[in-house]
Amino acid sequence: MPTLSRADTSVLGRWWWGVDRVTLIALGVLVGIGYVLALAATPGLSMRISDPDTLAMVKQILFLATGGVMMLVMSMLSLRQVKLTALGMGILFFLLTGFTLVHGTQVDGAHRWISLPGFTIQPSEFLRPGFIIIIAWLIAESRRTPGFPGRRAALGVFFVTALMLRMQPDIGMTFLFTVIVFAQFFLDGLDLKWVGVAFVAVAVACVAAFFFISHVHTRVELFLHPTKSSAYQALTALSAFGNGGLLGLGPGNGEVKNYLPDARADFVFAVAGEEFGLLLCGFIILVFAFIVIRAMMRLISEQNLFVVLAGGGLVVGFGLQAFVNMASSLSLIPTKGMTLPFISYGGSSVLAISIQMGFLLALTRRHRAEEYR
Repeated sequence: MPTLSRADTSVLGRWWWGVDRVTLIALGVLVGIGYVLALAATPGLSMRISDPDTLAMVKQILFLATGGVMMLVMSMLSLRQVKLTALGMGILFFLLTGFTLVHGTQVDGAHRWISLPGFTIQPSEFLRPGFIIIIAWLIAESRRTPGFPGRRAALGVFFVTALMLRMQPDIGMTFLFTVIVFAQFFLDGLDLKWVGVAFVAVAVACVAAFFFISHVHTRVELFLHPTKSSAYQALTALSAFGNGGLLGLGPGNGEVKNYLPDARADFVFAVAGEEFGLLLCGFIILVFAFIVIRAMMRLISEQNLFVVLAGGGLVVGFGLQAFVNMASSLSLIPTKGMTLPFISYGGSSVLAISIQMGFLLALTRRHRAEEYR
């Protein structure tokens, strides 16, 4: 591939010389860490192929391989293809997310999943990348076409989607969608008075959630007043970081994965801390921060408003999701069932974030003038 000429006008040639190869490598590093932790989070006594833990490990490796291919494919799309693909995804998974309210599989009191033969799917994960592109498209079109009510349409799409997510209920995903939309309107030049109104509205919503949503109230109380019996997961995760120290106990020597229920999913960062220590955890944080900052730097020089809004929304969602997972694992914020991109277990999470970052790579490519038209 490095032998491709800059004059090569094929799809592959244009992709290779236009894509941000540094960000692509950084994302590949995260996928590689995901492979390592898929192995590390599997209890050592569960290595028979028929064992559920081993099957979960094999499935995660297949998800990561499939996700890597999907990310590369999505990164080759033109701007028009990104819009059309996102529109199709948005409509399909909006309908499927609504379907979960009627016939969704209930887990821990929430209806977020659809059961299919051999696996389950969380439609809201796949809705997110399409949703971000559609919102950016509507906002940008309102500036490009005088009289087009793009901003009002974007707000309407957001409120309907947020209401549906709240009904599941999925407070974390609702919060994520809200921050993403706010970031996109902010990048569009939102008046500061509306920024203040938005902050007040979010603060009021958080207070209302604390008083009127039981599981939110419980998690905040446990965060403020942890007890060994009630805040078991958070305190166990903290002890794992303490056990790991600077260099960790070594691959396979951790104990937290044997008795922490969400070790391979929500608390996989704790597994990394115990087995590989502070150095790997710090490296993971730096890789996420690098990807976010690198994407923002490329968007600063971008002249196309749609690319700025869509790329900004995609990278804000990516960075915020990573922050929430790692911060909750470290008990810096109340625990929240949000996965660590490319590293936590889960097919829906891995495949959806692969599509999301594939879109980002496609948007931050150096495009030809005809694509903008």
